[in-house]
Amino acid sequence: MPSIGLGTWQQRDSSVVHRVVHQALEMGYRLIDTATAYRNETAIGEALNHVFTQENSQLSREDIWITSKLSPRQQGLEQAEAAVYESLEKLCTDYIDLYLIHWPGVSKKSPDSPEHRKYREESWKSLERLYKQGKVRAIGVSNYTIRHLEEMREYAEIMPMVNQCELHPLCPQPELLQYCQKNDIVFIAYASFGESELLPPSTQLPELSVAAARRPDLTCAQILLLWGLQHNAAVIPKSSSEDHLRENLAATRQLLSSEELEILDKIDYTRHRHFCWNPEKIV
Repeated sequence: MPSIGLGTWQQRDSSVVHRVVHQALEMGYRLIDTATAYRNETAIGEALNHVFTQENSQLSREDIWITSKLSPRQQGLEQAEAAVYESLEKLCTDYIDLYLIHWPGVSKKSPDSPEHRKYREESWKSLERLYKQGKVRAIGVSNYTIRHLEEMREYAEIMPMVNQCELHPLCPQPELLQYCQKNDIVFIAYASFGESELLPPSTQLPELSVAAARRPDLTCAQILLLWGLQHNAAVIPKSSSEDHLRENLAATRQLLSSEELEILDKIDYTRHRHFCWNPEKIV
């Protein structure tokens, strides 16, 4: 799996999706991250199919890593299987490289409902079966805490290969990172920019300006991506700007020093927060 990919959350305009996918692939991106909940699988499938079928195309399906995810409203044994087949059709592919359970809970259920566990167990059993059939080539979860992952030991025949979670200097999740690394679970970081709240002109992360002053060769966005990469996480920044796509990809050719990492690592835990979903309360 590539260490950096194209995130596509909030990109629903098919013309924008087509343009961004084409530009990203031309630049060298090889991972496309989507989800049923993003409502853009059809546009991504069309864009990829157009690339693959172009005369003299240098790319084929085997060159691209596609990640998609099960919507919280589709949890359950039969629902999960149907969702995967629906994603396969929309993405115009015979297999999905990585398929994740997007959220440890079920839509429209109270956070303390015991049905969450029942449905995520059923969903996982369905993904295990589809993995054995080759419909999905890797399976994992998203937004799972250590508690949710430990619970899986009671019912999973195959433990998750990936956990995709929010990760940035204000949501560093060191215990979860360590747990995943110890248990051979690849960590994928989303919201590396804190939904843009960590980037200038926002002042939520003044430490970033300190690190940026030391590294005039890097942008603030590149520093945040490198912080994630150097904490052994893959990153999937989203952008519809050609310049930002190029900027994000270029981050993989640099490194932060231990001193620069430490500037962002030493943020007091009282400032830590999620900008996206917080799964802690889902039983």
